[in-house]
Amino acid sequence: MAGFEIRPARTEEYDAYWRARAAAEGFEPSADGIAHWRHLLDLDRTLCALDGAAIVGTAADVPFRLTIPGGEIAAAGVTLVGVLPTHRRRGILRELMRRQLRDAHERGDPVAILYASEALIYPRFGYGVASFDGWAAIERDRAVFRDPSEPVGQTRLVPLGDAANVLPPIYDRVRAVTTGMLSRTPAWWVHHRLRDLPHDRQGGGPKFCAVWESDGEAAYALYRVHDKWDEFIPANPLEVIEVIATSPLAQREIWRFVFGIDLIRTINAGFLALDHPLTLLLAEPRRLRFTVNDGLWLRLVDIAAALSARRYAADAAIVFEVVDTFCDWDAGRWQLESQASRGQATRTTRQSDLRLTSERLASAYLGGISFARLARAGWVEEVTPGAVARADMMFRIDHAPWCAEVF
Repeated sequence: MAGFEIRPARTEEYDAYWRARAAAEGFEPSADGIAHWRHLLDLDRTLCALDGAAIVGTAADVPFRLTIPGGEIAAAGVTLVGVLPTHRRRGILRELMRRQLRDAHERGDPVAILYASEALIYPRFGYGVASFDGWAAIERDRAVFRDPSEPVGQTRLVPLGDAANVLPPIYDRVRAVTTGMLSRTPAWWVHHRLRDLPHDRQGGGPKFCAVWESDGEAAYALYRVHDKWDEFIPANPLEVIEVIATSPLAQREIWRFVFGIDLIRTINAGFLALDHPLTLLLAEPRRLRFTVNDGLWLRLVDIAAALSARRYAADAAIVFEVVDTFCDWDAGRWQLESQASRGQATRTTRQSDLRLTSERLASAYLGGISFARLARAGWVEEVTPGAVARADMMFRIDHAPWCAEVF
């Protein structure tokens, strides 16, 4: 990669940074969109690759707290990655990723996370898919619960201008107990989750917010309607942007509200948990077309810190032999011991029980992909008989990891 400088973007380069980022994916950034990101980006956590004075590659990360089994850890949320089409295949992306992970390691971030525009891009840098997202669609007239019951609680529409004060307590209750969910700052709520710029709507109507409450339980739905009529018959698609609920009852009642919105033909919802209860609640589950995509990708930046931070379902010990050619500080043998559900990972010279790449260990880290599943794919070598089952016993969680939004 001779001739290219990599460094954080400077204040006076902010607009040029965004133009390069947009050109890498073939779109023109809106002035409003650029302005919103000013509230979310710390320039010290951006990177640009320069060919002379021209920015030809970009990357950035946003500081999050990631919920893991039994707690939460700092996570570098990788975003805004791109290389101009004129400069591809020159090693620029590799060097951006190498510098970004080195910076994260020096800051003390145990993991980095991202959503991938293409799944082929990031495994070479040690990222493994750690969760899956469900995308659901159902005809409104088929969106009927199996067990009829009377509505409970009250649902109200909340203006988006007020939602930043109403929704965070609901979200934070769920995030605290849901592996894979991310912290949201006040700025993130205003300038990302609740943002409703014209280009965000993609032909749809304004973003609406509905809040359900009853006896201390709560839920909310963010949604928009896309206007469509078929020979004077309403055929509007309803886009469900986000649904968060603090209990099974709250989940049921907020979906009851969604299913009851008038003038709708189809209901489309994205970023659902892989084990979402809708398939059990509906009278005709087969009417729900449920598509699975890769969701959150995770990179172990500091294996010892990451493994030591989470809780484990069983007290046991296991030695991982980790192959990592991109972040060599993570390569080698690591002994993980769990006592009273707390883990401690340290370097060891003991014989390994499992041999795998850092990418595969990252996939198993949140508990959503079992070591047995990885082994069936040929991605884990079981050196000690029974080690796969032992690792699964330790890493098991009760629900699928879930990240509610792309970033």
